Amino acid sequence: MLLTVDLERLDIQPGHLLLDAGCGEGRHCFGAIARGASVVGLDLDLDSIRIPSKIIRTRGQEQNVLGSILQGDAFHLPFADASFDRIICSEVMEHVHDYPAAIAELARIAKPGARVAITIPTATSEHLYLRLGDEYFESPGGHIRIFRPRDLAKAMFTAGFETRGCGFAHGFHTPYWVLRSAMHLPDADQSAMVRGYRDFLIRATASKLMNRLESVLNFVCPKSIIVYGQKRAGASASLEDSRPTTANTETTAAAA
Repeated sequence: MLLTVDLERLDIQPGHLLLDAGCGEGRHCFGAIARGASVVGLDLDLDSIRIPSKIIRTRGQEQNVLGSILQGDAFHLPFADASFDRIICSEVMEHVHDYPAAIAELARIAKPGARVAITIPTATSEHLYLRLGDEYFESPGGHIRIFRPRDLAKAMFTAGFETRGCGFAHGFHTPYWVLRSAMHLPDADQSAMVRGYRDFLIRATASKLMNRLESVLNFVCPKSIIVYGQKRAGASASLEDSRPTTANTETTAAAA
């Protein structure tokens, strides 16, 4: 299973209640429920969650835990304050304009001491794709900013999360997106090279040797960076306090 977040590092345990905000097809949901946690996934794209929501519900019933995937908005999470023990938000913040407000909403529903993992694309890989063509950022649903990790960590701290470390992932995927960008992204699937590399990626997920090789490449050309944090006791997130006051707190694709 292709995961961006290290679930062991996030210390997911039986009995935990985990939220995967922006879960897509539920990769992390399935990984967390396999570790005995109760899981709630949430995504705005209804089509992407239709099938996974049925499967995760069945998995939950089999393991006698909660397994649910809902349609919802990261800015208005339909959960009470201090509800979740663990939170994952993977490859979402580069798509939303007011990311500090989204992080503050995650902090609101996190229990004191709850652990969080937020992932974003690395700035190095994003700048590389941008140099090869504008389609990566101009396609519908594309990225609207290039993040510096310090800006994400700053927004997390302001919302009430102490940074507890970082990790890197998907070293094999950076060349894949370089190739797609070079082959004109909207038409990239017509390229035999792109299709061949995608087949390699699928096979690599099942190979221990390829996984070890990618773990090395993660320190050379990672596609994603994961920032791990923990909610401070007594922290309360304010949407107004979490919003940046100047344009210098983020690097946008347009400015790049």
